[in-house]
Amino acid sequence: MTNPILTLTLTARPEHIDELGHVNNAVWVQWIQEVALAHWYSLADPKHAEDYFWVIVRHEIDYLRPAFEGDTVTGRTWVGEAPKGAKFDRHMEFVGPDGKLCVKARTVWAIIDKASGRPIRVPPEVVAPFMA
Repeated sequence: MTNPILTLTLTARPEHIDELGHVNNAVWVQWIQEVALAHWYSLADPKHAEDYFWVIVRHEIDYLRPAFEGDTVTGRTWVGEAPKGAKFDRHMEFVGPDGKLCVKARTVWAIIDKASGRPIRVPPEVVAPFMA
């Protein structure tokens, strides 16, 4: 059984395109965050979304194929193994309109308690909806 996956469709607009004529690497990073947050809000208990937020502490990104203006890409995300302390791995793939993988990434996120402003160990009840 796999962990719950969120799929989100994104379209490359003119402002996403760099001087090489394709989606800028920084835009892919923004899309990683957008898809990850959509996953969080789609599964998280609303109380958890009120009490905690996530920050990225590490990105590992493989840029495999470009996307161009007007291309629609499909982002897919899921969490990896159980969290370690405050940190939680998230996997991401972006597939182009031809069905080929454009970008894949593993990002490490840390949970922050909004009240204290500090990282905390990921509570089991927070992680439960994201694990199979």
